[in-house]
Order: sequence, then C-alpha cells, then structure tokens
Amino acid sequence: MHNDSASISEILERLEEAEQLKLIGRHEEALTILELLLVEDPENIAALEEIADNELSMEHYDRAEAAAEQAIMLDADSYTARYILGFLCSINRKWEPALMHLKKANVSKPNNPEILRCLGWALFHSGQRAQGIVTLERALNLDGENPLTLCDLGVAYLQTRNVPKAKSLFDRALEIDPEHTKAIECIKAVTKLEQALKE
Repeated sequence: MHNDSASISEILERLEEAEQLKLIGRHEEALTILELLLVEDPENIAALEEIADNELSMEHYDRAEAAAEQAIMLDADSYTARYILGFLCSINRKWEPALMHLKKANVSKPNNPEILRCLGWALFHSGQRAQGIVTLERALNLDGENPLTLCDLGVAYLQTRNVPKAKSLFDRALEIDPEHTKAIECIKAVTKLEQALKE
C-alpha cells in the first residue's frame, strides 16, 4: 500500500511538472513527460487530457482530437476532453457537435470562462444569437481581462449591428494587449464598417 501512495504522489509531481512546462510554452518537453506517463499507464486520463491540451496549443489538431477522444472513452465526463473536442468542432464550423461537447463540458465544469466563451461562440453561430451573446457576457463577467472573450463578444455585437458596443469591446481588448492580433483585425473591420456607413 505504501508503494501505491508513493507512486501516486510521483505521478502527480510529473503531471505538475508537465503543467508548468505547458504554462511557459515548452509543449514538446511537457509532451515527453506525459507520453512516458501514458506508456506506464495507458488509462491515465489526466495525462491524456494534458496531451490533448498541449497538442491543441501547438495546433496539432488531429493529435489533440485523438487524445481527447481517448480520454472520453475512459471518462465520458472529462470536461477538458469535451472542451477540446468542442473547440475543434468550432474551428471547423461544425456547430451541432461543438454544442454537444461544450454543453457537456459546461455541465461537468460550470462557470469556467474558457468553456463558456467557446459555448457562447458556438451558440451564436448555430443561430441561437441571443443565447450566444448572454453566454459570452457570462464568460466576460468571470474573466473580464480576456482579449479573446472581448473580441468574440465584439464580433457577435458587430454581426447584430451594435457597432458602438462592438467597438468598445475591441478597444478594451487592445488596452489589455496592444499586440493582440485578433483585436487589431477587429478594430480595422469596425473602422471600415464605420466608413462604409458614412458614405
């Protein structure tokens, strides 16, 4: 029994080390640790979730999807795996499967701003515009300094013709991160739209 608890704490230490590497952008090193954990225990759900998350950060979408699918086979309630699959479906504009995964992720992990951001975006694009905006607003209330949420919400307002609201959100995103590519693109789009409306 003593050995079991020692090995559990060692596994947790290795997962924590991989997490720290991920947070500073050293995804390849994190993956080396995680893949070794998986060789030792192919049913290590935490390692699979982290592999999926690292692969997603590196834009290795097929590999992220494969790891997330494997995690869900072992634990249908894995909110990390559900979020990743929902995110990947959204990138490919597959709104219905995106909603299915993101709603399940939201049930397993309510009030997570990143899950809510993606859920709001998917709701908006699947035709549930009001619900999408409300959900994006909730994500922003939980994490008011996230330029991605500010931009997504701004785009939603732009598409519903609320230009002043959209512009204020994009401006706020740029205040937080003046180099944010999406925020810069969004501001350019609003400026063009304003000019077109004046003509």
